[in-house]
Amino acid sequence: MKLMVNGYEAHVATGGKKFEKNLPTVLFLHGSGLDHRSWALQTRWFAYNGFGVLAPDFPGHSLSKGAPCVTIEDSGKWLADFLDAMGVREAHVVGHSQGFLSALELSKLRPTALKSLIGVGTAAAIPVNPMLIETAGRSPMKAADLMLQWGFGHQTQMGVSATPGMQPIAIGRQIMGNNPLAIDLQCCADYWGGVDAVGLVTAPSAMILAGQDKMTPIKAGLAIADHLQAKLVVLKDYGHMLPIEAPKQVLVALREFILSVEKQIGASSSS
Repeated sequence: MKLMVNGYEAHVATGGKKFEKNLPTVLFLHGSGLDHRSWALQTRWFAYNGFGVLAPDFPGHSLSKGAPCVTIEDSGKWLADFLDAMGVREAHVVGHSQGFLSALELSKLRPTALKSLIGVGTAAAIPVNPMLIETAGRSPMKAADLMLQWGFGHQTQMGVSATPGMQPIAIGRQIMGNNPLAIDLQCCADYWGGVDAVGLVTAPSAMILAGQDKMTPIKAGLAIADHLQAKLVVLKDYGHMLPIEAPKQVLVALREFILSVEKQIGASSSS
């Protein structure tokens, strides 16, 4: 679906069903250089199992218009405006990599907007090699190739795919090579407010981390999981691109956690 946010058209995937804001909402946030397609399997399951699903392309990415956000703080503000435009007051917020940083900034601006917070292949800070940012500025496709070499685990590098007939590395290259990758990477490199933001989070939290993550080392993610007292799931045989490398496993973890939070909310409201 399309809607206007701050004067520009934003594209939002809804899992194949019309969005209904009276249902519990799950907001999916993509990582650097990616888009709503990162969440194809997960959005579809939630949309067909009693949830309203929103997976926006951030401004300037794929099907969304407008200039890309140049700071993580700006992306948090955009998310707040996006939720206002959708008429959504609260959501389970799922962020992959950079998307989690944006979710942290949203939590600072709108603490009550988070029914729960789930980080996927991420941490509170994501340092980026300056040479990679420089490469992305000159040739997004070359930078995408480098990131995808580092971003997937051993099985995927050997050609194993969770979706028969589709190669996630090739799909990722096509998406990332045509998005503002250098800007996204610079946003991550410049962002140091994550630890402070984590300290303010009161919503139930979960972290889904990858044992073979070379881009956001698992040690950093484990530290944030401990700080949040989050439910922890470690997929040891996969790399940084968890939503598209291990879509079924990520879905199982999301489903179990979000359904448990909804059950607790239901029990609290009936008592």
